Amino acid sequence: MKLDILAIGAHPDDVELFAGGTLIRHLQKGLKCGIIDLTKGELGTRGNGDLRLKEATKAAEILGVTVRENLGFEDGFFANDKEHQLAIVSAIRFYQPDIILTNAGTDRHPDHGKASLLVSTATFLAGLPKVETIREGKSQQAWKVNVVYHGIQDRYIKPDFVLDITDVWEQKMKAVFAFSSQFYNPDSTEPETPISSKNFLEFLKARAMEFGRPAGINLAEGFTVERTPAIQDFSSLL
Repeated sequence: MKLDILAIGAHPDDVELFAGGTLIRHLQKGLKCGIIDLTKGELGTRGNGDLRLKEATKAAEILGVTVRENLGFEDGFFANDKEHQLAIVSAIRFYQPDIILTNAGTDRHPDHGKASLLVSTATFLAGLPKVETIREGKSQQAWKVNVVYHGIQDRYIKPDFVLDITDVWEQKMKAVFAFSSQFYNPDSTEPETPISSKNFLEFLKARAMEFGRPAGINLAEGFTVERTPAIQDFSSLL
């Protein structure tokens, strides 16, 4: 199954938060986009792993992505080692994305930074023919991804570029709200967390406005790059 864009997040809901609008915009253009969640987020204070999987399925339907897969890594304890690298290498070779989106290199949750480096490492290894992987009983061929972009989630990082999500903001937030166990719910009796307050929802919009304002747009998602992008001419830039 060939994808144009593959978004990989440490936990269910990460991709919705840092790249939900970006995926919607590209899906509207006819591109094939998919999501891989590394863990079920089972260590989260609210909800549980099985519930997060159900919420992730609902969010995927709202976004309209082609596929969503969970690799079942252990929340909080996965590492950038051979076992985890090869699992991601196999997924990359199976979906053959041109672009990978993943977590920020540093963030409030330590799993985000771990996932960022792990995905970058696996992306490099996926392009090496001597790294052997098997999926569905068949040996896989090497696959070189064109670029890896890192989304910005909780902690502020100056973006290398931003993408306009003004027109798809409401749909993005519907996908975020699919994770009803995690975000603001006045009827919930579960403990408060850094992302469960009403203030966090206000923060999400404020961050999108912060990213958009310098570029002259209303709402945006921001990304950092691993290597300097090249353009053919200035008309490629807004």
